[in-house]
Parts: sequence; structure tokens; C-alpha cells
Amino acid sequence: MKTIACLHTAGSNVAVFDAACPPGVVLRHTVNETLLKDAEAAGGLTEAIAARTARALEALAGPGVDAVLLTCSTVGPGVALARAPVPVLRVDAALAEAATKGGGRVVVLCAVETTMEPSRRVFEEPAARHGATLDVRLVPGAWAAFRGGDVAGYHRLVAEAAEAAFAEGAAEVALAQASMAGAVAMARGRKPLASPPVGLAAAVASA
Repeated sequence: MKTIACLHTAGSNVAVFDAACPPGVVLRHTVNETLLKDAEAAGGLTEAIAARTARALEALAGPGVDAVLLTCSTVGPGVALARAPVPVLRVDAALAEAATKGGGRVVVLCAVETTMEPSRRVFEEPAARHGATLDVRLVPGAWAAFRGGDVAGYHRLVAEAAEAAFAEGAAEVALAQASMAGAVAMARGRKPLASPPVGLAAAVASA
């Protein structure tokens, strides 16, 4: 039995990761919404917020925890600053590897502007290694729907954006934010990749 400690910046992601949790794995959830809200207010991730993220991750690496998983893309770079006795991973790193391994044009969908640059950076290295090209896009109106409590509308907008990307010839479509995972079931035709399943698998493998 492996125990993975998850740090979320949106409370709704607890259920998303519980639904994606593989057998034989126990998840410990911690929600810190101020990290994302402060990053949004600052127009992006600052050094101070990245440092706070790292400290929050380190605090989760206590007794009985086999790995720590950060589920927020916006504050993802904080993982590189964390020093812990167990592996500390960002959920979108595993997503980037899975999405780019086949090469071709990979469309990365983001719902909030503050996620776009961190997502681009985490996808660049595996994309270069696998010969993939990146197209990082914002889904208009999606985050406003999410913040307004219209989760179904949020997922519908993301699903439509994924369908459009595949129709344009994308080899793969990746959903940069874990909260987008509900769009997978809504998408018609080819399914985009969501981070919770691949991120949890990577965390278990690292533990």
C-alpha cells in the first residue's frame, strides 16, 4: 500500500484525484487555495509564491508518506525548490511526457492565463526530446465558468476546444489543469489526456 500526499489549490480537485486513484494507493489531501489566488492576483507565479509552495510540499512529506504530488500547474515550478526525504512531483510533468512521447503537434489547453507559461516550460523538454511541437492555448471563458461555479459549462468548453484541436490535426491534446479532467468524458471522438491518472501513476512509480 502506497501513500501519496496531494497538494491542491482547488478543493474540487480532491474528488477528481480520488476518482483517478489506482488500487492499493491511499491519498492524503491538503488544499491551499491561497497559493493559486495569490498567483492570479500577481499576474503569475512569483518567487515568493514558489517558495511558499515548496514549503507547503515539504510539510506534507511526513511519516508514512511515500511521495508528494502537486496538482496545480500554475505553482508547479515550486516543486523544483522543495527539499524532502521522498519524491516530490508535479502532476503536469507526467502529463507532458505522456502527451509528447508520440511526437507530432501537441496542443496544450489551459483554462487560466497564469498556467500558460508554467505549462509551456514543463512541456518543452519532453517535446524537444520526442520531436513534438507545442501549441499552448487558452480556452476562452473556461475559467470564468469554473470560478462562477458552472463546472459542467467549464468542462464543456474544454471538451469543445479539445475536439477542435483534434479536428485541426493535433497528434495529441493535453489538458494542462487537473480540474479539466471532467472534459475527457464529454469530448466526442478522440479523447484528450488529463493529468490525474498519469500523475498518480508517476507518483506511485517514484515511491
